[in-house]
Amino acid sequence: MISQLIRLLLVSILLLVSILSYGQEDSTGNTPKEKSISIVPLPAISANPTAGLILGMAPSFNWVMGNSETTSMSTAIGMALVTTKRQLFTSLRSNVFLKDDNWTLLTDFRFNINNQPSYGLGSRLNFLRDLTPPDLSVANELGKEMLFFNHFRAYGTAKKRLGSSRLFYGLGFHYDAMYGIEVKDQNFEQQVGFFQEYNESLGLPTDSFRQTGLSLNAVYDTRDNIANPYKGKYLYASWRGFSEALGSTSNSGQLWVEYRDYLSLNKERPRNILALWSYAWTVTGGDVPYLFLPAVGWDMFSRSGRGYTQGRFRGEDLFYTELEWRFPLQRVKDRWGGAIFANTTSASARGRELSLFDTFQLGYGLGVRYMVLPKKRINIALDYGWGAAGASGIFLNVNEMF
Repeated sequence: MISQLIRLLLVSILLLVSILSYGQEDSTGNTPKEKSISIVPLPAISANPTAGLILGMAPSFNWVMGNSETTSMSTAIGMALVTTKRQLFTSLRSNVFLKDDNWTLLTDFRFNINNQPSYGLGSRLNFLRDLTPPDLSVANELGKEMLFFNHFRAYGTAKKRLGSSRLFYGLGFHYDAMYGIEVKDQNFEQQVGFFQEYNESLGLPTDSFRQTGLSLNAVYDTRDNIANPYKGKYLYASWRGFSEALGSTSNSGQLWVEYRDYLSLNKERPRNILALWSYAWTVTGGDVPYLFLPAVGWDMFSRSGRGYTQGRFRGEDLFYTELEWRFPLQRVKDRWGGAIFANTTSASARGRELSLFDTFQLGYGLGVRYMVLPKKRINIALDYGWGAAGASGIFLNVNEMF
């Protein structure tokens, strides 16, 4: 089945590439002037055990809101997907730079009808034989429950540039609502599952909850292209405070700190680089509902944790890091590229006395890239990743993963 899906994905990409490449030339064979906004209407065809077959569109929009010499490229990614497991995913996420990079705006809007497996808190593998009571009839099966829920999100952050530096600072508003929550298909005998046990221990509801709050944000960004960086650094810190006075189910605080770096391996081939991505996400205070806890794959663009399903590792504290080698596949041109990556995740479970960095789980994989818009370095990325305990998946995206 996997080989058939990979062939299907490759055919879809090649068809899209043919259409886009044809559209870049006029009837005389000359390349027209670059458009003010570029659209990549990526058809999404994928599959994994959690969602089944995934079909839909994931278009990318890229534009510049000023002089390209002084204004960074803005990008937005939309998504409308349905799956054979009766899931619906819709979103519009953007990173916008205003004229001369005086302001940057970050937005994240989502509505999802979702279901995903939960394996408990922490990055330790919870095998059935290790639960209470233990199930010794199976050797290496993980304890799992399926969470069904609806999710609506509206995030917006505005940051002002500090003078002529690449430092930005500002405020944000964050709203999440999870509702219609049900737990099904629990495969272990313990009467209370991971989700219910955690929320009830804090006196939190299990059918729906919300978080509404404000954030303080600071970003240092010297990347030469936010869609596909060849050089530069990115450092982002955000503290979010959620308050019952604003409509949250509980009072809480969370801190996000992120770092990215891009190291050139060949000055003559700038596409040959090592890319590093790390982030730490932690609960700084209060009570956070289970589905709002730090979790891999719940970063803004859902790019972390290749090799695993979204939310595979979750806890009050989460650390994630990834190293990716990106390289050209052609001797002179840069249309086709490849990538080899490895990542690791550590998550805590404070109630089980499992601290951050006590355990790590590895993910790894490889992929191909096709640059559909060379002037703006817009890629289509197709990756296959593997993880612990037989986890694996296909990952199809526009732009580089980070």
